[in-house]
Amino acid sequence: MNNDKLVLDTSIIIDGRVSRMLEDGELSKCEMIIPIAVLDELQAQASLSREQGFIGLNEVKRLRELCSSKGITLRFEGERPSMDDIRLARHGRIDALIKDVAKKEGAMLVTADYVQALVAEAEGIKVKYIRKDVKRELSFEKYIDEQTMSLHMMEDVSILAKKGKPGAFELVKVREEPCTHEELTNMIREISDAARLTPGANEISMNGATVIQLGNYRIAITRPPFSDKLEITVVRPTVRLTLDDYRVSKRLMDRLKSKAEGILIAGPPGSGKSTLASSLAEFYMKQGKIVKTFESPRDLQVSDAVMQYAPLEGSFKKAAEILLLVRPDYTI
Repeated sequence: MNNDKLVLDTSIIIDGRVSRMLEDGELSKCEMIIPIAVLDELQAQASLSREQGFIGLNEVKRLRELCSSKGITLRFEGERPSMDDIRLARHGRIDALIKDVAKKEGAMLVTADYVQALVAEAEGIKVKYIRKDVKRELSFEKYIDEQTMSLHMMEDVSILAKKGKPGAFELVKVREEPCTHEELTNMIREISDAARLTPGANEISMNGATVIQLGNYRIAITRPPFSDKLEITVVRPTVRLTLDDYRVSKRLMDRLKSKAEGILIAGPPGSGKSTLASSLAEFYMKQGKIVKTFESPRDLQVSDAVMQYAPLEGSFKKAAEILLLVRPDYTI
C-alpha cells in the first residue's frame, strides 16, 4: 500500500491495524485520508458513551501523532453526514459517503468490513480488505484461575477478584499495580474486536454501559456518565450442578416434577441463583420438556437443547409475545 492514497473507513480505524503497520514500518510512503463522515460517526458513538466511538477517536489521535512523526500526510476530506445519515449508518449511509471520498480522490479504500469491500469492488473502487485479527487470549485472562468467580478492574485501583464458589467466596487482590486508563482502553479494544466476530455477543449497549457475553465470560464495561471512571467487570461460572447435587428431599423433588408452576429464586449476589436456575433448566429438559431461558444478558450455563432468548429489539415485551408462540413447557 506504499505510494498510494489510502482512505480509511470506520472499521479499519476501530480495528487499529493501520497504526500498528505504521509503527512496524510497513507503511512509509503514502498519504492517508480519513473521511469527515468517519470522524462524525465516531463522535456520535462516543457522545452516546459507546465503546467503539472512544476506541475509534483514540485511534485517530494515535494515527495523527504517528503520521506527524513519520512525515506522512494525514488529512480529512468529504461531506459531513447529516443526523439522518448517522442514524442510518447500519443501513450503509455512512459507508456510501466514505466510498464517495475514495472515488473523488482516486484512492485505495482500506477496510476491515468484508461487505464494504465487496460493494466497493463492485463500484470499481480499488480496495484493500484486511481481515480482523483477534487475539485468541484476552489480556484479562492471565488474572483468572479456576477459583475466580469475578474479576474487577477499575482505573487507578488494584485488580481485585472474587474467588471461591457460590455462597463461599472471598475478595482478594490479584495485582498490586493500579490499572491505567490506557491499559483498560486496550483491554476494551480486544473485547470489542472479539465481540464483533461473535454473533449476538453484544447484549446491552446504553449510555455509559456495555454488557458483552463472550463465551463463558459476562463482561460489563462502564464509563462516565454512568460510572465516575472507567471499569471492567468480568464474571464467569465456577461450578455447574444438577438438582441431585443439592440433596433435594424426595417430597420437594416430587413437587418439582408434578406440581411446580412457578418458582422464585432469591438471594444476594454470588449466592448461586444462576447456578440453581441452570440446574432447574437441565432438570426439566431431562424430564422431556421444552425449556427456554429468557434473560439479559444470556449467561446461564445450559446444554445446547435449551434455547436461550434475549430481549427482542431491546424489549422483553416483544420477546414475550414470541415466547408464547413457540410453546415452551418451562421458561427460566
